Amino acid sequence: MSELSPDQRAALIRRYFAACNAGDYLALVSCFTPDAVHYFPPGLPDVPWRGAETIAHKWVWCVETLGSRWTIEKILCSADSDEAVIEWTHWKRNQKTALRGDEWYLFRDGLIAEIRAYYAAPADRSARINELVDFDYAGRSYATVPPGD
Repeated sequence: MSELSPDQRAALIRRYFAACNAGDYLALVSCFTPDAVHYFPPGLPDVPWRGAETIAHKWVWCVETLGSRWTIEKILCSADSDEAVIEWTHWKRNQKTALRGDEWYLFRDGLIAEIRAYYAAPADRSARINELVDFDYAGRSYATVPPGD
């Protein structure tokens, strides 16, 4: 059984996004377990982001440098596990661009323990497999070869 209700998980995600939009370092840190990991697709430097403090510093940088703001488009929270998925938009106001995507959340000890970000963007044609950087797919029992291979 989950330690947070679906409504509590959704509220924590909304609090996290409010802290992102405010560029509030301490509020951001308070949303995560100390050892939290934020995974990203390839193309960003220094990914994944490991630790609550690193995640907070990186989002504060985005707010200050890119003029970043985020909106949550949809939230779905599991009724029987410590998971949620959202759809979001990252508005980079200083660059006059936006990025859309999804994130899968895992919760532990009443906080966010993991985020896996997926972008609504073209695949990297040079990559053999387009996947998150440094995410343990095999260890999490994801398929590592196509069916029939």
